[in-house]
Amino acid sequence: MNEKTAYDFIVKNKKGEDISLADYRGRVMLIVNTASKCGFTPQFADLERLWQQYRERGLVVIGFPCNQFAEQDPGTDDEIQEFCQVNFGVTFPLMKKIEVNGPGADPLFQWLQGEQGFAGWDPAHQLTPILEEMLSKADPDYKQKPDIKWNFTKFLIDKAGHVACRFEPTTDFDAIARQIEALL
Repeated sequence: MNEKTAYDFIVKNKKGEDISLADYRGRVMLIVNTASKCGFTPQFADLERLWQQYRERGLVVIGFPCNQFAEQDPGTDDEIQEFCQVNFGVTFPLMKKIEVNGPGADPLFQWLQGEQGFAGWDPAHQLTPILEEMLSKADPDYKQKPDIKWNFTKFLIDKAGHVACRFEPTTDFDAIARQIEALL
């Protein structure tokens, strides 16, 4: 396993200011690439619920807006923040919009993918067949690659800064909550 931890990364908040993830040392982090015009966008409410439920016990939810998947987050950082607050009551930190795949991928997301590859779709989720068909047409071998497949991919980071789990956007939030509970 890589010696690097999440604490080695510096990200930018929506104002472009540096935020060291080391500031969250000893806490459990749920890091998510988000989008405001996606079929999974209602997950903002679920993420906020987790944040409210567990933040006093040491959870921090951190959202990273990304426009790489069907251009589903085209707004500015301020527009995205306002949309999330008005429509879903989001109070957890949303960072500056980034890329999560390809040559322009943020170093944090490059590391996350290297630590935990694709976890597979929940076969019971209604959007699984759509994602499966779309991604298989673009790349029949997509499941073997660690890149982020779609918006709302989540990485759970333990208190030592290591990736504990990766959750694809189809993962049930009760399962995510159980994993958070186990790490707190």
